[in-house]
Amino acid sequence: MSAGPLRVLFLTHSYPRVPGDAAGSFLWHLAVALKHEEVQVRVIAPSAPGLPAHDVFDGIPVDRFRYAPGRHENLAYTGNMVQEVRDSWSARFALVGFLGAQVAATSRLRREFAPHLIHAHWWFPGGLAGAWAARLAGLPLVTTMHGSDVRLARAKHFARPLFRHVMKQSRAVTTVSRWLADEVADIAPATRVTVAPMPVSTSTFAPQAGSVRDRLLFVGRLNAQKGIADLVEALGQMRSGISLDVVGDGPDRERLQARARELRVDTRVTWHGQLPQPALLPFYQRAGVLVVPSIGEGLGLVAVEAQLCETPVVAYASGGTTDTVLDGETGILVPPGDVATLAAALDQLMGNTELRNRYGAAGRTNALALFSPESAARRYADLYRQVLQEGGRAPFR
Repeated sequence: MSAGPLRVLFLTHSYPRVPGDAAGSFLWHLAVALKHEEVQVRVIAPSAPGLPAHDVFDGIPVDRFRYAPGRHENLAYTGNMVQEVRDSWSARFALVGFLGAQVAATSRLRREFAPHLIHAHWWFPGGLAGAWAARLAGLPLVTTMHGSDVRLARAKHFARPLFRHVMKQSRAVTTVSRWLADEVADIAPATRVTVAPMPVSTSTFAPQAGSVRDRLLFVGRLNAQKGIADLVEALGQMRSGISLDVVGDGPDRERLQARARELRVDTRVTWHGQLPQPALLPFYQRAGVLVVPSIGEGLGLVAVEAQLCETPVVAYASGGTTDTVLDGETGILVPPGDVATLAAALDQLMGNTELRNRYGAAGRTNALALFSPESAARRYADLYRQVLQEGGRAPFR
């Protein structure tokens, strides 16, 4: 039996820049919870303006690599990496620097940290860099897909050979939802996939007794994939004059605000912009319903955060959201793109306090069972040990 903790190196392009940052916060929660499973995590993430080269959050060391001149270090933390690379030659050069710098950082940390395996989050770019680094170091690679990376492999033909290469090089592959597992199997049929969701902070998100729940809530990027345009249309079709809080920002904000004015619902919509994760709690606690009209969502952790606050969810029956929202038990799933049915479902729930309370209580119970950091850490710790044992390495306690 090997002595000491199992050491795992996380590779990612998204990780909290400061405590409370929403970017990749689920990786932070997973890394912290893994300490209780005798797994020691160190994180390699990209730099950004104002960030130190080395930091420690809750006992988790984070090493940030430089990959371009300061003003060009803008590929990470925005959710726009693929679009930036598609539209800008400078971003393409930055991407080359990104991959090289992440491999170099992995090589440096391999000597200092001596990891037993590498865990890459998102096959692109982390999995691609991880495949090279793991092969050079002779270490096993675990790759987890979260959604946007699988959509890239599905939508871009040039990405599929790279995707299959990463799958082939990975000793284990996980996805955060069953839908993503099916997508991976369709693109790379030889891949064996394990479904292992990311965690949500169950200590942060909880209901507040006596809160008035009289508003709708949307949390997410303001772009086409998140479906916020359909929600604005649905607001115009609802029978009730319920108001909506929109938390998030993105490229479609001005167009959405203009459409809200055209529909004469602009006085019912409050645009709050992007907020740090701790600031989301009061919004979940006073929302009557969280609306998730996304198409092809990898998992939809905002739905889990809402359910932990006993807030029911109305969502499109699309992607990994079908793993987080149980139709008729913790919320309502409607056909993707069906704005009329979406509006009717929102009217139904906002008009029925008893039903909302029942769905909310069931949602919290389900979320605690499936998405707690303790549950996620146990699943991944078991997977790490299985990978090492199958590779002929000594098992870990």
